[in-house]
Amino acid sequence: MNPQHTLSEVYINRAAAFLPNRAVGNDEMEAVLGLAGGLPSRVRKMILRSNAIETRHYAIDPETRQATHSCAELAAEAVRLLFAQGTDPAEIGSLACATSYPDQTMPGHGVMVHGLLPETGACEVVSAAGVCVAGMAAMKHAYQAVRTGEHRHAVAVAAEAASAVMRGEVFQSETDGRKLAGAKPEIAFEKDFLRWMLSDGAGAVHVSNRPNSRGISLKIHWIELLSYAHEMPACMYAGAEISDGLLRGWKTFDSDYCRRNSLMSVKQDVKLLNENIVPYTVEKPLARIMARHKLRAEEIDWFLPHYSSGFFRDKLAVGLANAGLPVGQEKWFTNLAAKGNTGSASIYIILEEFMRMSDLRAGQKILCYIPESGRFSTCFMLLEAVEAV
Repeated sequence: MNPQHTLSEVYINRAAAFLPNRAVGNDEMEAVLGLAGGLPSRVRKMILRSNAIETRHYAIDPETRQATHSCAELAAEAVRLLFAQGTDPAEIGSLACATSYPDQTMPGHGVMVHGLLPETGACEVVSAAGVCVAGMAAMKHAYQAVRTGEHRHAVAVAAEAASAVMRGEVFQSETDGRKLAGAKPEIAFEKDFLRWMLSDGAGAVHVSNRPNSRGISLKIHWIELLSYAHEMPACMYAGAEISDGLLRGWKTFDSDYCRRNSLMSVKQDVKLLNENIVPYTVEKPLARIMARHKLRAEEIDWFLPHYSSGFFRDKLAVGLANAGLPVGQEKWFTNLAAKGNTGSASIYIILEEFMRMSDLRAGQKILCYIPESGRFSTCFMLLEAVEAV
């Protein structure tokens, strides 16, 4: 980049969210996802009491139990909602797409989404992988594409179709094997835990180098992403197994082993999560971020946290206070109870509802927090509401 080039300001002009099918309540979940091993889960009610999620959405037809959308299709639906709001597809110079679990290993998730959006024409396409912070990696790419002046308009989109690997049928070979061995056909807790935590959905934002000509836009001051993988082991994973403390990917196992052990399912080390999620995604990174950006609690008008479970809400508040950023819970905005935990798409779905429902005033600052337990990464983003010009 030319050292004389002036960096552009970047604004979130629009946000969109797509949630498939009707909302599913707690008492309906197991019927939609299906029984694993033919038995009701022993931990479902306990986990639901703790996570405070009341409804969520699945890309599953509740009658036929067949998939209604792929992950790429969910993402494309969210982007089309931006078009419906006024985003011109022909102006999009960069399309950044994220998911925790793409529909295939190749081609990349981003080009599969782009393939469903022919109205955009040829454009730059980026695929961001990971877990929850993948959505913010896509957001940061879109932000930087506009900030450097390479593109005037960019779209970031994150989508999850977690239900595809949580349906009861996914665990059939594993549970059948346990029956043959004379054991109860129950899947391990680290797999069953996430069946009641994750759900489907997609969100997208349109960012540009100019605020909206009408209404409020959100100026992006900065996006900070930090990984602590150099200190921490894998905590949430799929397509792999932990053996002797090492994470071994699916390519090291034969297909029969993968099938018998539901290797492609999503798993979580809950003890590791509970002990480390706040220290490594709040306290340690905030010390660094606050020093860099001179961030103070009193300048924050709204706090938009993506936490996976209501279990962590008060723990998060303590972590913020310990870091020297005690943002009162009266300033928090979340839709976890109604929209569920949609992984990398969660912050987009939160932003869409926040922008639509909140009485935002120019000058108000919004701090977003997105943790990831994959191998302990985090993201903080500071936004400011600006008036139309």
